[in-house]
Amino acid sequence: MALEQTLQTQISQALSELFSIHVPSEEVLLQATRKDFEGSHTFVTFQIAKQVRKSPVEVGQQLGDYLQQKGTAVSRFNVVQGFLNLVLSDAVWIELFKSIQANTSYGFQPANGQKVMVEYSSPNTNKPLHLGHLRNNFLGYSIAQILKANGYEVMKTNIVNDRGIHICKSMLAYQKFGNGETPESSNMKGDKLVGKYYVEFDKQLKNQTQPFLQEAYNQTFTSYSEAEQTVIKKSLEKIEKLEGFVPPLKAKIDKTQLNTELAELITEWETGLEKTSSIIKELETVEGLKGAEKELLATLRKINKLEGEINDEKDEIKGIAQNKTEIMKEAQQMLLKWEQGDPETVALWKKMNGWVYVGFDVTYKRMGVDFDKFYYESNTYLLGKEIVNEGLEKGIFFKKENGSVWIDLTEVGLDEKLLLRGDGTSVYMTQDLGLADLKHTDFPMDKSVYVVGNEQDYHFKVLFSILQKLGRPYAEGLYHLSYGMVDLPSGKMKSREGTVVDADDLMNEMVETAEERSKDLSKVEEFPEEERTQLFNMVGIGALKYFLLKVDPVKRMLFNPDKSIDLHGNTATFIQYTHARISTIVRKSQEFTLVDVPTFYTLHEAETDLVILLGEFPNVIKDAGNKYAPSTIANYCYEMAKSYNRFFDLCSIFKADTPEQMSFRVALSAEVGKVIKKGMNLLGIQVPDRM
Repeated sequence: MALEQTLQTQISQALSELFSIHVPSEEVLLQATRKDFEGSHTFVTFQIAKQVRKSPVEVGQQLGDYLQQKGTAVSRFNVVQGFLNLVLSDAVWIELFKSIQANTSYGFQPANGQKVMVEYSSPNTNKPLHLGHLRNNFLGYSIAQILKANGYEVMKTNIVNDRGIHICKSMLAYQKFGNGETPESSNMKGDKLVGKYYVEFDKQLKNQTQPFLQEAYNQTFTSYSEAEQTVIKKSLEKIEKLEGFVPPLKAKIDKTQLNTELAELITEWETGLEKTSSIIKELETVEGLKGAEKELLATLRKINKLEGEINDEKDEIKGIAQNKTEIMKEAQQMLLKWEQGDPETVALWKKMNGWVYVGFDVTYKRMGVDFDKFYYESNTYLLGKEIVNEGLEKGIFFKKENGSVWIDLTEVGLDEKLLLRGDGTSVYMTQDLGLADLKHTDFPMDKSVYVVGNEQDYHFKVLFSILQKLGRPYAEGLYHLSYGMVDLPSGKMKSREGTVVDADDLMNEMVETAEERSKDLSKVEEFPEEERTQLFNMVGIGALKYFLLKVDPVKRMLFNPDKSIDLHGNTATFIQYTHARISTIVRKSQEFTLVDVPTFYTLHEAETDLVILLGEFPNVIKDAGNKYAPSTIANYCYEMAKSYNRFFDLCSIFKADTPEQMSFRVALSAEVGKVIKKGMNLLGIQVPDRM
């Protein structure tokens, strides 16, 4: 920003003239003044004070006097310890505002000649999209928009997981129980119809698994091989040992030391109504935990870790038992037939995937996201074997006695990683290596962003390390945008049991809530029906997007539908309402004669605050792009809306003292509206012109 450069130049001159210290202007560091002090820019004097052997306050005072007397930008200043807070003249802010007004692409950077790929969504074609996919898609789309605004050429890609045992489960259940049902005959979206049969498979699998599980836990072992018996016995021994550690930990919990609400929650947990992880999540959101609560949290974390290890062993046993069932054997046989190109199996696969894609398209359109290119696992799952040979030739990979191929990453803090099984079949890592090369061939990019949940953190550390060791030129530009689980107030999402939070259902619920709230306010009755429908969608989907994007992606988050649609607080609805208010003011201003913004004009404090915020917009976009952080944009838009509403309360617009004052306030409102719209669009959120 030219304003910042001006201040840097003047401070550089002051340091030279006052203290004979030569600091290039671009190395003069400025920061935003803290809100509890007057000023917009702050220069820290501690380091200079050490060099010239004066107190930081004295250095700040001398610099401030110099800038006020000899510079053109500073009107006054204050020094707090070693912080020189600068208050700039109104003329500076007016000049800045005029430059913003004149720049039609304000905030956005010109093309930088660099390419970036953003990979997001990555659905499985055996079920509809769910709440977790919403966070993924909203993050991916927003990051792509933010990177475009930073001058990158962006390719948005979707890696579709359209093959494998999970797909065959839906196919087999449909083949057995579908009776020729179609999306048309059932009046269901295609993805929901296919998901229905995935759930049906799971129900059948559970029923068939139960006798084998009983056999395993009773250790009668009539159906198991000796090798399987050995694994099951080890797991049962480990379960018994781990379960023995839990009662003493539970006995340490003293409910009499807890508040009533927490004690009731622990009672529900003891009776199995609440999960350990849910209680931990509740406690982690509480600030300033006291002694008993801290002890409770520490104890619950230990119990949760033990429960996780116990469940891992139980899953090991369950996996062996499931493989004994007829329905699982049939699913595995179907996968083999698909891999062999059996015409009937491939035809069923194409038909059911086709239904899913039609359903996905409807959901993606409702979400407001799109893609430039799709990759399908069915086309890429055999990739990567030539990379394995390359790694062996270079001595980066090694073979074990059974013929399997591995890489040793212990020197970078990771483990040994399997890349090719002894029978020559690939693993997911092999495929991802091949796909990384393919993507770079298709779109030679400088950066590649993978938007994938944090359960895959380790996978991507390994993938990126391998590509770096192989010397891939694009490896340094790879970034895993990791994000946490989304919970609803009712608890964590489940998957195969049909209780997952469906994306379509949640979006419908949000739009219905928006409609109810809008009608309660009785402000939309005179709108045409089409405009009302658009508004309800804009508010409902916008509230959902904003709530999921305003939080740092790495954090596991609790999504509360009721709190997300609120005219007060940090919500899209509040920001959208502010934009509608501004649009109304701009429309009304056409009834008045406006004049040009004067060069010399005394600003109200609330006007200055808005111009300062407007001036930050380009750096906010840069920062969001550098950190891959839509939350930076979201919270900027909220601050802008808050600041504008304060200005609206304090500064009369159409009853201003002078025509110049009214004209400036209308122009200021218009620019704030433009920036809010640009910022929200970077999040994929639309803003209405009236509400």
